[in-house]
Amino acid sequence: MPGVDAATVTELEAAVFRRLVRHLRDRPDVQNIDLMNLANFCRNCLSNWMKDAADARGLDVTKEQSREAVYGMPYEEWKARFQSEATPDQQAAFDARSKH
Repeated sequence: MPGVDAATVTELEAAVFRRLVRHLRDRPDVQNIDLMNLANFCRNCLSNWMKDAADARGLDVTKEQSREAVYGMPYEEWKARFQSEATPDQQAAFDARSKH
């Protein structure tokens, strides 16, 4: 961003990430498969990217920890509470997208 120092850009990016995560936590009705079908990323992608960033810095962050940071609870708990079985239409759209 022109005229904005690098530290401020990083702070803005962090704020946007936190807002995105909060938005996804507030919308557990939106399934990960829907996100994948529409945007080619989901909550798991975000948690994987967080783990990748931690690994790149040499930080000891587990996959479970990065998932909990995104989901706001242990992943298995989120799945039990909110994840539904993919519908045939959702699965077909995912499979079609995956072939590209």
